[in-house]
Amino acid sequence: MRFKDADDVVAWLEPMDCETFWKEIRPFGLILIPREKCDSDIASGSTDEETVLYVMKNLVRVELSSILKLEWREIMPSHAVH
Repeated sequence: MRFKDADDVVAWLEPMDCETFWKEIRPFGLILIPREKCDSDIASGSTDEETVLYVMKNLVRVELSSILKLEWREIMPSHAVH
């Protein structure tokens, strides 16, 4: 997977369900909260799958953006005249 900016990471992660998420991030070898802990928290009712997935996707975005030195896409180019 190639990412040009942090927005690309968000777009890649956004449509993923829980199973797809864990499968797709595995090759990156990121140091994150273990899946077993996430699954345990969901099973115990201390949190729901949607919240876990939201948090984990954000952690992956931060980690990948840091590792790959990605920045957010420019909303307004610096050369725009206003």
